[in-house]
Order: sequence, then C-alpha cells, then structure tokens
Amino acid sequence: MEKLRREKEQYADADLCEGSNMTWGEWLDRWLEEIMAPAVRPTTLKNYRDYINRYVTPRLGGKQIAKVTARDVQKLYREVQEHGRAEEHPVYGHRLSAATVRSLHGVLHQAMDKAVEERLIAKNPTEEVTIPKKEVREKKILNDEQLERFMDTIRKDEAWFDFFYTEITTGLRLGEICGLMWQDFDAEKRTLSVRRTIHTEEGGELTAGDTKTEQGRRTIMLPPSTAELLRQRQHHSEQWIFPNLLHPDRPVTPGKAYAQLKKLLREADLPDIRFHDLRHTFATHALTSGVDAKTLSGILGHTKASFTLDTYTHVTGDMQKKAAEIVGSFMSKIAM
Repeated sequence: MEKLRREKEQYADADLCEGSNMTWGEWLDRWLEEIMAPAVRPTTLKNYRDYINRYVTPRLGGKQIAKVTARDVQKLYREVQEHGRAEEHPVYGHRLSAATVRSLHGVLHQAMDKAVEERLIAKNPTEEVTIPKKEVREKKILNDEQLERFMDTIRKDEAWFDFFYTEITTGLRLGEICGLMWQDFDAEKRTLSVRRTIHTEEGGELTAGDTKTEQGRRTIMLPPSTAELLRQRQHHSEQWIFPNLLHPDRPVTPGKAYAQLKKLLREADLPDIRFHDLRHTFATHALTSGVDAKTLSGILGHTKASFTLDTYTHVTGDMQKKAAEIVGSFMSKIAM
C-alpha cells in the first residue's frame, strides 16, 4: 500500500503539459511515427510496432499515460510472459521467452524516457520494475576435429567455398559478409573494410544498411590465404564480393547463406549450429591461438574488449588456468 501511495503522489505536483491526458496507446503511436521512424531501420521500427500492438495496446493502450504506474507495467510483463504467445510454441507453450520480455521492456523504457522529456509524465514507470534475467544461450563451437571436417566439406563446394572460408577466417556477422563489395577489399594491404550489412525486409526485399554498431564499421587485416583467395576471385563479379548466383548484380541473401550452411553441416555430419556460431568458432580459436582480447574485439566489431572477454569467458577461463599452470611450473623449478 505504501508503494501505491508513493506512485499516486508522484503525479500530484508534477508540472506536466496538456498532452499528459492522452492515452498510452496514443503516445506510443506518436513516439513510433514521429520520433523513431526517422531514426531507426524499417525492420527495427516494425519490431517495435509489433511489440506495442501485440502486447501493450490491448492491455493498457487506453489508460491515460500520466497515470501509468510501475505496478501497471509489472503486471503487463507478468501477463505477457505467461500468456503472450498466441500460437503454442513447442518449447515455451503460450509463454514468452525472457528475451522477448526484456526486448519489450527496452522498447517501453525508451518510449517513456521520451515522455518524461516532453513532460507528459513525471517519472518513467519502467525504471522500478523487475524484468526476467537474461537467458545465456549456449555457444556451439566447432572443435579442431569438427572444424577440419567442415573445411573438408566446403572444399568440395566450388560455389560456396570462398564464402565460408572467408567467414571462418574473419568471424563476420551474416549480414556483414553478405554486404561485402569489391571497393571494401584492398589486395595490396590485405585488408577488408566492413561498411554495411544486408537486411532482408518483409516480402523478401534486400536492403543495405549501417553495421550493427559504430564500432562495426572497421577495417580488418586478412590472413594471407584469405587475401589471396579474394584476389583470385576479383574477376568473378563487378560489385559484390559474394553475389547472388542467379542475379550477379545483387548480393547473396542471408537466408540463402544460412540454408547452405545447414546443408553443409548435414553433409559433414556435424552438429546443427547457427550461422553466428561460426563467428563464435572463429573467436574461440583466435583466443586459444594467442590473439589478445583487444585485437579480437576490433576484428569482431565489439564495442569494448571487456564485452569480448565476457562473451568468451569459457575460453579465457581455460587460458587463465593454463597460464597459472605454466607460472606454477616455472616457479617450482626456481624453488628447486
């Protein structure tokens, strides 16, 4: 009761503008169209709109925005997590995953921060709610023996060998490798500039957009073998390094590359990993081979080296253990 009383009092003396009497649904629509539409990718805007229309508007869209409380938001999260999925999922049933609820929270937090800025509400009600813990997805890494089998399999596929060899030696994101153009490759310096990423829009249309983060725009040094491979295929196409096999004037589609990976994995009798796990495989093998985290962070386009270390704690932990054993062995020899 005390918490509810404080929530009511926070609006009592607030200096709000006339727009504070609009509904939450009206504000969220305005936020999407006027503020987010010019600032984010069409696919991102669509995802935001889907979250709001599917989970928020039917439950709280008609409530006055200035009266939406943390208790309302907490109840919303609880309801959608338990019953938010319209069609039953084989794993979750009608429950939403923790990741989906966290994404919904991220959208609403942004929207309500802007509402505070425009004096529609006194305080962001999403700041005082509890959200589900982040689910840590297991990284599936191809070990040395599996990676060797994968390499043997892609060597038999003339149409896709260059693509997957480049991927396994650079760790690029799927959209990034699909978006590579010949202007990004410097054969003399053996560098590759990552400048764009390919997105598949609704209806199957491809668009080239900015990389995931500002750090995503990067120039990486290629292994000699990869640089030579790209140099030899430069005459294959005029614009895209990896063009669509049927339409060379277009880039290969992320969906086609993903489907080809699954086919190759079946042929090699390997675990059914995601495309992103090829990136994890590259990073893991790079770290265990002695590449330092800061250098690897730059290659992968991570915002900070600390993120790289946190992402690959399973590797760095083993490396620390190995280092401790080496130091211990060295010190014991000195003591003797």
